[in-house]
Amino acid sequence: MADKREKSTTASSQIITGSCEEGGEGSSGIRTVETLLRLLPVGLCVAALVVMLKDSETNEYGSLSYSNLTAFRFLVHANGICAGYSLLSAAFTAIPRPITMPRAWTFFLLDQVLTYLILAAGAVATEVAFLTYKGDVAVTWSEVCGTYGDFCRKATASIIITFVVVICYVLLSLISSYRLFSKYDAPVGYKNKGIEIVDFGN
Repeated sequence: MADKREKSTTASSQIITGSCEEGGEGSSGIRTVETLLRLLPVGLCVAALVVMLKDSETNEYGSLSYSNLTAFRFLVHANGICAGYSLLSAAFTAIPRPITMPRAWTFFLLDQVLTYLILAAGAVATEVAFLTYKGDVAVTWSEVCGTYGDFCRKATASIIITFVVVICYVLLSLISSYRLFSKYDAPVGYKNKGIEIVDFGN
């Protein structure tokens, strides 16, 4: 009986303080995977950023650069932000430390925000890249890839790399969600709450 009370007190203490310790082989494995997933976007974001920054072409028809298109500039900024965040979060994650509720919530929210940011940048850039290939008669936007082929190829490469980053961030969001919502017990009052089924009869 005393043991049960002690275990109950310990569990309640963890709920109140909102913290738990990372430990065991499982937690260590998840931390390693998470650290690698946070490091991978650093190189990918920098690669996508550099490719887009160098994306310009000049011919007899004039010059065309990524800076002429707002969507491509947005892609550059989004990749820069994600690269910085990935580096900082990877360094923070690599160090074993207790998982506190504020830390879990911070990673969860930031991972969500960055995922939507890089996804939005990739989606908008994809739409503009499609217009550069196909054009749009309704807005009198003619296709330019027949004239600026190298520009379009570099833009497409940068966008593809960006969507690989999106995949990494989706996986990171799942990990941070798992950490936040599975490491903590439900409130005591709701733990053993059953569902009452009412039979109205015929």
